[in-house]
Amino acid sequence: MVTTDVAQLSRECNAWRETLRSDRASVSELDTRLQQMAGIQSTEDVRIAIDHFHNQFYIQQLNIHDLKHAIRSHQIQIDSEMQSHHGQVNDDTINDHERLYDNFQQLEHTLKDLKDDFADFVDRNR
Repeated sequence: MVTTDVAQLSRECNAWRETLRSDRASVSELDTRLQQMAGIQSTEDVRIAIDHFHNQFYIQQLNIHDLKHAIRSHQIQIDSEMQSHHGQVNDDTINDHERLYDNFQQLEHTLKDLKDDFADFVDRNR
């Protein structure tokens, strides 16, 4: 077991989940914008791109949900270990925390790329 700042781990989990909540709202707004565009676009290429973005928004909403759930479960594990092991957490829990952080960073990067691609698409199709 590792003695670590368990409060810091919990703060990080809360911050990640809050960011993911914001990301979920942002992706929903982009999808709404996309649906508005879909009503006025008529070319086949644009409709294909609209379908692509709609699918990507849906997939990323699922990814956000899954990661939020994993972080919440991890936070419950941290709290449980803290109570049962007098403020300490297992090495595996620390490793899980680092893995979740990597997953969080990867998802944030993916979302940024998707948002940038969508902004370019919107600019090209005004």
